Amino acid sequence: MGIDPKLLIPEQDLARLLACKHHAPHDFYGWHATGDGSVVRTRILGAERVELLIHNTHVPMTATGDDIWVAELDDDRAPDYRLHVTYPGGTTAIIADPYHFLPTLGSLDLHLISEGRHERLWDVLGANVRSYSTTLGEVRGTSFAVWAPNAQGVAVIGDFCGWNPNQYPMRTLGSSGVWEIFIPGIEPGTSYKFAVHTADGTRIDKADPMAKRTLTPPETVSVVAEPSSFAWSDDDWMRQRQGVDATNAPMSVYECHIGSWKQGATYRTLTEELVPHLVDHGFTHVEFLPVAEHPFGGSWGYQVSGYYAPSARWGTPDEFRELVDTLHANGIGVIVDWVPAHFPKDDWALARFDGTALYEHPDWRRGEQKEWGTYVFDFGRNEVRNFLVANALYWCEEFHLDGLRVDAVASMLYLDYSRQPGEWLPNQHGGRENWDAVQFLQEMNATVHRTHPGVVTIAEESTAWPGVTAQTSSGGLGFSLKWNMGWMNDTLEYFSLDPIHRSYHHNEITFSLVYAFSEKYVLPFSHDEVVHGKGSLWDRMPGDDWNKAAGLRALYGYMFSHPGKQLMFMGCEWGQTTEWDEAHSINWDNVSDSWGHGYHRDIQRLVRDLNRVYRDTPALFSQDNTPLGFQWIKSDDANRNVLAYIRWGADGVPVLAVVNLSGASHLDYRLGLPEAGNWEMVVNTDDAVYGGAGNDLPRMVHTEPTQWDNFEQSVSLHLPAMSTQYYRLVS
Repeated sequence: MGIDPKLLIPEQDLARLLACKHHAPHDFYGWHATGDGSVVRTRILGAERVELLIHNTHVPMTATGDDIWVAELDDDRAPDYRLHVTYPGGTTAIIADPYHFLPTLGSLDLHLISEGRHERLWDVLGANVRSYSTTLGEVRGTSFAVWAPNAQGVAVIGDFCGWNPNQYPMRTLGSSGVWEIFIPGIEPGTSYKFAVHTADGTRIDKADPMAKRTLTPPETVSVVAEPSSFAWSDDDWMRQRQGVDATNAPMSVYECHIGSWKQGATYRTLTEELVPHLVDHGFTHVEFLPVAEHPFGGSWGYQVSGYYAPSARWGTPDEFRELVDTLHANGIGVIVDWVPAHFPKDDWALARFDGTALYEHPDWRRGEQKEWGTYVFDFGRNEVRNFLVANALYWCEEFHLDGLRVDAVASMLYLDYSRQPGEWLPNQHGGRENWDAVQFLQEMNATVHRTHPGVVTIAEESTAWPGVTAQTSSGGLGFSLKWNMGWMNDTLEYFSLDPIHRSYHHNEITFSLVYAFSEKYVLPFSHDEVVHGKGSLWDRMPGDDWNKAAGLRALYGYMFSHPGKQLMFMGCEWGQTTEWDEAHSINWDNVSDSWGHGYHRDIQRLVRDLNRVYRDTPALFSQDNTPLGFQWIKSDDANRNVLAYIRWGADGVPVLAVVNLSGASHLDYRLGLPEAGNWEMVVNTDDAVYGGAGNDLPRMVHTEPTQWDNFEQSVSLHLPAMSTQYYRLVS
């Protein structure tokens, strides 16, 4: 007797199902009412026999071909059931049916995704371990969901199905473009990808854009992540952070590339070794180069393939959480570089995800960054904007980050960035501004600051775009801080000159104060300044080793007294002699016992003391972003290469900074001062303890009622060559 035709899958649907090109496999697999009863269908590749288990009843299923099994039931009520599967050789398994479960995304989820407003996207897309209580017991497994609106079909593949796309085809949910399935029995640690069948019939196997874990590169597969069981101990830190205006608080940032701080470093070893290093040197924050998964180590993490996965190179997500928690316990904030500007073209990752330009803009004149060989996100598409905004929230929420430094902002803002005429597409007004990117950045900043008070966002923006750190409510981009690339370039150019030539370039060292309060700034000596043939900061200083050391000490003294927060790349804290190379550790030999001289240990000692003085001196940070916090004393002495200025604290206590950048000492150098009294020397970069000349200078100087520099009071100082001094008014 043949099988009742109503139990069979219609031919046109069967052909699409077998080819994994059907949008609704759940309409045919699983339990379905038939009018006078019901039917259960399943497709289990390689099964020898399949039975339904309904409570204690075994119902044989009939093979209809193509590994499809069917059973007819008299009852039209949906039962709870399991599948008892026998494989060749007698191996058996009892499994719950993936096609018997309701969608794991609701209508509100789909609406928010389509609108670009789902702020916890990682909870509903990607791979999420779930449990369901049923009459036959708990069912534990993993729900998979992925956005691929132009695919003909999508399936989950992995070791659990021999990487065969025919076992677990997914369904689409309405017009959202989201494909979904819950697969019982899939546990954390399972490797998987999505087999995407494109409109032209091609199959491409893609890593999960929302994967929370991956295998270690060069592997490209995603891994089902264990729901975090990490017990945070930073409640006090997180609570206190909310009440701090970080832009007027001390911020001395140590920029770190995990892979080359010490070769072989992991999140766990950084917890044990980097944390005490930062505490010892007095830094307030650490900024990690991108931690998100990336296929090519030589990109330093700036070409991201797994936006939601801490790189498996260095450990597990919970080990990264432990690192952050330990840093917080030691009073150190954590900033991570974040790259929403572009992504690599690897065919297993985001590029042409469903066979079309999905995450990237479809027009190559906006969708490609040819200089970097990458694709550019389509910031005007709701789902793409949601993917990125939710990603920023994910890192803040799941890893308790204190800041995101956003890379390559200028490349996002300008449609003609690094493009020749004819290679870029003007905006709707004929201009070069990328208004979609502007809207995205405003939304990201506003959302992060609303949902995570106290988190700072920092723009690496190298142009004069107005209002980068202005509030979004007034039309600004909404960043907390911006890297001051102009200050960095002018300062390093000036310090690279032999002192005898500096008088002709005095405007380069004073120009930053023309615009110092137009934005809220970070002063960066970053990784970009010590790589690609630029040499180390040590190399940039002119002269012999003694003069290089003196120049670097004066530079650091000047940086810590200039309005703005400070950032220095790893190795700069001791004046590393070699250029950074991500394939090798920074040059720890410079401060080892075997090194031939002590210049670098002396520089290291200065950095420790500068950080201590900085944190303890409100004048150096509390009014960074207002002209009220800065007062020129001497800005025009180009012939003697001297700068002198007052930093005023919000507490009203001033600090005088005097910088002599000439190759000669200046004796009896008189400066006018706005306040009479005793001024205590708190820093002298030429002190013998730092490897300087160690002149016997008074630790306390007293003003005299001698008019000078348009002030009623003045003081006479000895300014050693290539030195920076700080004096604090004490009485």
